[in-house]
Amino acid sequence: MIGRMPRPSTVVRTGFAALACALLLACQRTPPAVPGSDRPTQAVLQLAERLRANDAAGFATVAVPPALHARLETAWRTGRSRWPLDEIPLEDRLPAMLAALSADDARNRLQQTFDRQFANSGAELRSAATSLGVFGVQYIRNEGDYSDAERDHYAQTVAAVSHWAAGAPLADAKRARGAIALLATAARRTGIASPEDLANLGMDASLKRLGAFLGTTKQVLAMYGLDLDETLDNLDATLVQQTGDAATVRVRYALAGEPVDTLLRVRRVDGRWYLEDYLRNAETSLEGPGARPPAVPAVASRGRPASAGAASP
Repeated sequence: MIGRMPRPSTVVRTGFAALACALLLACQRTPPAVPGSDRPTQAVLQLAERLRANDAAGFATVAVPPALHARLETAWRTGRSRWPLDEIPLEDRLPAMLAALSADDARNRLQQTFDRQFANSGAELRSAATSLGVFGVQYIRNEGDYSDAERDHYAQTVAAVSHWAAGAPLADAKRARGAIALLATAARRTGIASPEDLANLGMDASLKRLGAFLGTTKQVLAMYGLDLDETLDNLDATLVQQTGDAATVRVRYALAGEPVDTLLRVRRVDGRWYLEDYLRNAETSLEGPGARPPAVPAVASRGRPASAGAASP
């Protein structure tokens, strides 16, 4: 972690962590997911479609080739991998968070904690959100095992989320009461309260259960003015360049009213296209906790594509 930052309550941690979770995970009825995409831009758009449809297990299916997906499922059972949860912040604390929300006295205890620490503390929460955003952006830009594409993309999203949080009604006790009730009920329904539960269920079943919880999280975030479905509805992906089995896609969308504009690398495997960072991170996760992903080449600067053989998106 960077510096000494305020220690948020479970409710506030849930809100910030769940933002990235909700961009990646949730689960409802959707058409069957098909691994990979037949065009570079579709590698991005298909993932967005899975998220917009709240299909967590489908997201994992389209994100990696079938052989890698099968290896990930096996690794979940042994506790070696938790991908794609690895892509979100505080992933290792997720079972404990669900356990806290699932407890019999969760609603009263969390509401009392909120009332004691955060009710009528709007100015302090706004300041904390701004500070956490600044620290988070600096960390992503200078620390951690991120590719250049991840650093650029994550720095923009953290800045947008910080700006949203600074203006959101996080100190509203009535709104918090409703949010706690929704999250507590959804957490209890997952039946997940420990890392062992994730291992016993395996990746696919775990994501289906977590999806229902994170679908509720999207509902809660919307209560605070953050509409992730609107973000996904308006996501745009265009092909910048393609050379053989490698391509660069420009992705643009608005998050909490802030523009995000980034370049993502995609790679063709067995005739289908996948995000390169997801392939790299998923493979690395198979080596177990603490493994460091290999370095990857830098992508072209945003808005200044390198010259190469272009192809239609």
